[in-house]
Amino acid sequence: MSNELKRGLEGVLVAESELSYIDGDVGKLGYRGYAIEDLATQASYEEVLYLLWHGELPTRAELETFAGNLAAERSVDDDVLAAVGDLARSGADPMDALRTAVSMLPTYDPEADADAEDLAATRRQGRRITAKIPTILAAFDRVRRGEEPLDPDDELGYAGNFLYMLTGARPDDVAEETFDMALTLHADHGLNASTFASMVIASTMADIYSSVIGGIGALSGPLHGGANEDVMEMLEEIDASGTDPVEWATAAREDGRRIPGYGHRVYRVKDPRAEILEQRLRDLSASNDDTKWLDYTTAIEEYLADQGLLEEGIAPNVDFYSGSVYDHLGIPTDMYTPIFAMARAGGWIAHVLEYQTDNRLIRPRARYTGRKDVEFVPIDER
Repeated sequence: MSNELKRGLEGVLVAESELSYIDGDVGKLGYRGYAIEDLATQASYEEVLYLLWHGELPTRAELETFAGNLAAERSVDDDVLAAVGDLARSGADPMDALRTAVSMLPTYDPEADADAEDLAATRRQGRRITAKIPTILAAFDRVRRGEEPLDPDDELGYAGNFLYMLTGARPDDVAEETFDMALTLHADHGLNASTFASMVIASTMADIYSSVIGGIGALSGPLHGGANEDVMEMLEEIDASGTDPVEWATAAREDGRRIPGYGHRVYRVKDPRAEILEQRLRDLSASNDDTKWLDYTTAIEEYLADQGLLEEGIAPNVDFYSGSVYDHLGIPTDMYTPIFAMARAGGWIAHVLEYQTDNRLIRPRARYTGRKDVEFVPIDER
């Protein structure tokens, strides 16, 4: 057994997966062999969930059944909504509220006692989780704004229904399509920290709720989720200061500050998801007749390219554009990471389903570096 230390398990293969393929050197991402560009622009998020969970894209009839079953699970028990409301009124962080609410859901799941080896039951439980997260998040935000939560609208798709429950208005086609694309782009991305956390929990044969809660916890950390919030705060800081964005970025770098939304553990070129969201930001900016965030991000990207960051393998990632897109959709900044969780929950569930078909407890080792053979001293002699 090798004693080579791999901090953070970097570069260590721990599983095989057919779910997502990433080539960071050329900026390529695919789900089950389908290019992310095709899925984001031609498939709905429901289609992508079906692909991740079942292995193939659905037929029209399969999609109608799948989407209908998903929509039928959107309602959340009154006790859970009451707890969400209490958390909202107390000023809780949205990720804390989401984690708490999801931990309550199995109490009301008719299959809560299902055997963890029953993957069909796990898939149904995963469907309930995925369906209810948007309802939880929209209710939380509305209550803290002094408004009543809205019931889900079964006539709307997954993306459109969330925007409706959040804002109280049915989204236009551009907004709904854009948010649907954003969900697809965030649905899966290999063994990132939150996905691996979910898999570690699942490898103990814990239930899928525990795995998703673990994923939420991992995603709440600033080194994983939250970069798009940092980007939005940067843009707002630039706007409030009245400073030219290039001058701001220059001063920030001279002060040793990182530019949020730049660099990635995998990609050495521009994140393919960023390419897609940049175009959606252009579409939204034109639709809203407001190009401010687009102008700022474009200016900063061109400046950093001129500074040679691309040659160093430091390029825009998905977060560099997603925050601006969400802002155009009327989504509060502190809801960006919870929305990431909403999208990625489908990927967490897919990895659990895949891993548990040939489960092995994930149990790495640590190299002991402490003292040895220390003589014990009774308490009265210390």
